[in-house]
Amino acid sequence: MNLSNLRPPKGQVKKKRRVGQGMGSGRSKYAGRGAKGQKSISGYSLMRGFEGGQMPLHRRLPKRGFSNAMFRKEYAIVNVGVLEKLEGDTFDPGRLLELGVIKKLQDGLKILGSGDLNRKITVKAHLFSKSAMEKIQKAGGTAEVIGGAAA
Repeated sequence: MNLSNLRPPKGQVKKKRRVGQGMGSGRSKYAGRGAKGQKSISGYSLMRGFEGGQMPLHRRLPKRGFSNAMFRKEYAIVNVGVLEKLEGDTFDPGRLLELGVIKKLQDGLKILGSGDLNRKITVKAHLFSKSAMEKIQKAGGTAEVIGGAAA
């Protein structure tokens, strides 16, 4: 016995149904599609949400709301409490990427004020929250804004 002798069990492999092969095929004159109508024509494909010519639901419902997704800015966010635990005293986006604190730098870096800060650090970021700015300055550190105004 070897691989060339292997065969599927009897009855497992079925012949493919050959549609549109004439009257002798067992699928009759119209190949099982019936006579006339949109679905009997070759190339027919139903549009998603099609309701037989009735105005589809997604077009009947009113449009609401607003999406600013095209112009939205996504910032990498780091809390002051996280900076407290890190080694070193100067932090900028490149250094935080290096340390693995942020996975990727989208449109900039924003520092938020959650957590405590008990040491003097220098932070360079695109945006700072008011509480983060206060905590950094209260600890004797500096918060430097990179290209843009603080929030």
